Amino acid sequence: MKVILTERVKALGNIGEIVNVSEGYARNFLIPKRMAKLADEGNSKQMADYQKMLAKRIEEEKAAAQAMKKELDGMKITVFKKIGGNGRLFGTVTNTEIAKELEKQNIVIERRVIHIPTPIKTLGEFEVVAKLFSDVEASFTVNVEMDPKQVEEQQKKQAAAEKKAKAKEAKAAEEATAETEEGSSEETTEQA
Repeated sequence: MKVILTERVKALGNIGEIVNVSEGYARNFLIPKRMAKLADEGNSKQMADYQKMLAKRIEEEKAAAQAMKKELDGMKITVFKKIGGNGRLFGTVTNTEIAKELEKQNIVIERRVIHIPTPIKTLGEFEVVAKLFSDVEASFTVNVEMDPKQVEEQQKKQAAAEKKAKAKEAKAAEEATAETEEGSSEETTEQA
């Protein structure tokens, strides 16, 4: 079934494009949500007039996407995650988390346009792509670091372990000196 898109649909195309979709998808999703119209003669004529207005809207969206691209290109954001004992993250870094981090820096972007090429499951730096418009993509870096609270906990545990190890060493040294003192006192009693 051919439909004319009245809004940008990620998997299909941009405003004003005529695309071929299954009948169920068109009737149950696209048309009720007013994302598309049936591509019949009446709507095609109406869309021809509408195309002029849409062309302006498309240009505005493309210009906004270009401006967003300039902001995003080369940007570096940091995401803090908890890690396990093996150095891997608990879960992965999602596009929702990345969108929230960008929002903290006053860049509002939909999470569904953020594309993560390979799942982020370890600490380090990763390239992420935001597909802002059909031919406008911005790439930026996501730096994944250990959660500061977890770092603090690990430092406390390490300090406690070091303190415990020093206490053990001191106790072992004390026992060793006690044994040598006992051995020397036994020698003196034997000599007497």
